[in-house]
Amino acid sequence: QVQLVESGGGLVQAGGSLRLSCAASGRTFSNHVMGWFRQAPGKEREFVAGISRSGGSTSYADSVKGRFTISRDNAKNTVYLQMNSLKPEDTAIYYCQAGMIPRYYLDYKRWDYWGQGTQVTVSS
Repeated sequence: QVQLVESGGGLVQAGGSLRLSCAASGRTFSNHVMGWFRQAPGKEREFVAGISRSGGSTSYADSVKGRFTISRDNAKNTVYLQMNSLKPEDTAIYYCQAGMIPRYYLDYKRWDYWGQGTQVTVSS
């Protein structure tokens, strides 16, 4: 069982930056692929970024490439999402997700665990 707790969300102006953190419980953190998803009001939850077990491989949605960076620290059981050049359309609840999965599934329900989410609001 893995429990995930996100933090770092908030209100920021367009063009600003935020860094999200996700702390994971359990001893098997390094066995899990980690990812960030987001869900805006009235929309489906969508994949934002994923990182491999070792941190050596990452993947991003086209909408955030070049602006967001995912990283992980297996010694601290933590995954991060650095978000730069934020836009109003980035406004959403951001969810940290974990899975013992072979690739970055775009369907969030195919991952094994997710947290409660953290709100990110970008004002114009």
